[in-house]
Amino acid sequence: MPDVGSGRPESDRGRSCTVRSDFRSPSRPTVSAAAAPHYDVILIGAGPAGAACALALRHSGLRVALVDKARFPRDKVCGDAIPGPALKALRRLSEDFYQELRARTPRADTQISRLVAPDGGQARVQWQLPTFSSPRLHFDHHLLNLVRRHTATHILENYAVRDVHTTTDHATVVPADGSTPLTAALIIGCDGANSVVARKLLPRPLDRRYHCAAVRAYYRGIAGTDEHRTEFFFLKEYLAGYLWIFPVGDGTCNVGFGMVSDQIAAAQVNLKDTMLALLAQHPELAPRFAGAEQLTPIVGFGLPLGGTPRPLTGPRFLLCGDAAALIDPLQGHGIDTAMQSGILAAAQVERCFRAQNFSAEYLRHYEQQVQAQIGRRLARSYRLMRFLADKPWVVNVGCRLARQPLIKKWLLKLVG
Repeated sequence: MPDVGSGRPESDRGRSCTVRSDFRSPSRPTVSAAAAPHYDVILIGAGPAGAACALALRHSGLRVALVDKARFPRDKVCGDAIPGPALKALRRLSEDFYQELRARTPRADTQISRLVAPDGGQARVQWQLPTFSSPRLHFDHHLLNLVRRHTATHILENYAVRDVHTTTDHATVVPADGSTPLTAALIIGCDGANSVVARKLLPRPLDRRYHCAAVRAYYRGIAGTDEHRTEFFFLKEYLAGYLWIFPVGDGTCNVGFGMVSDQIAAAQVNLKDTMLALLAQHPELAPRFAGAEQLTPIVGFGLPLGGTPRPLTGPRFLLCGDAAALIDPLQGHGIDTAMQSGILAAAQVERCFRAQNFSAEYLRHYEQQVQAQIGRRLARSYRLMRFLADKPWVVNVGCRLARQPLIKKWLLKLVG
């Protein structure tokens, strides 16, 4: 069986937590005494979406399981920028959670972002909300530790999921190791861009217009870096994306390059080779990286972009975060929308148990909330990204105009 971690004392592990009678599941499948317990909710994926959902359910009285294929701490290939709205969402759950996460997480606090246009012009943005960059190895680990310390969530690590399916009276999670399946009234798919839940219950073909691919590596000793400044380089040949330099603390930077996948396919771009060529030949980057040390191999990852309405729910399940394709198409971040959607999912879970209604129709309220609070903004970002993708002169002009305070304020509101 997988190793189990929990926010409860060792002697309490394996027991169900107390459930308020008004939230109790209406029916449960018959299981043998040796079978795994039935839960009210199973969260699949212990990243930011799953952790935020578990934290938001801490007072619900529901039996919640959180499963993940990895054992934490684990690396997650990403740009490592933790946007201000992600921390704002955590603070809304609990100021103590926010303070505890900041105290424990190695990071570089971000005060300024530097934007470099294709013609070399630049603009600087001063961020108002607290934000930082931290390797996901650390950030996700400490976010999950909040779940361990402050909830009764049953955490199962090294728990890879092979299949999920639903019936009229319950949902089932089938593990890859052949052990006893888990059952629940609801399943929440928080399992990222390659979500098993989405593939099994809401399959859809890859649309490269709404997908981004990126590569990243860690470097040390880059000349001219400032721990409190992130940098974005927009390139004439690759405008449907950008190259980034994000300090993550201790003199280390996350360096990466990403583009929209249909543009990658059309131009036959090799992201790894292109990134290395940019670091070696770009007039500003080449001298800065001449003496830098590459600490890790260049590795790739995919990002399902938001901006188009898509189903997020069905009978007895719903999707959050990257599994729900909630990546910002313009800026490329998704930790904030993952946490926001996880919190919205928790509110929907409580509505379902109050009404004892787990139907697809009832769960669509969650889709409506995601669309209203997240989806419309992502759709605007997508349209703007596509508009800029073949207009380097607009990016050049925008960076020049952004030096004017009033125009900069308008542009920041436009891009979110």
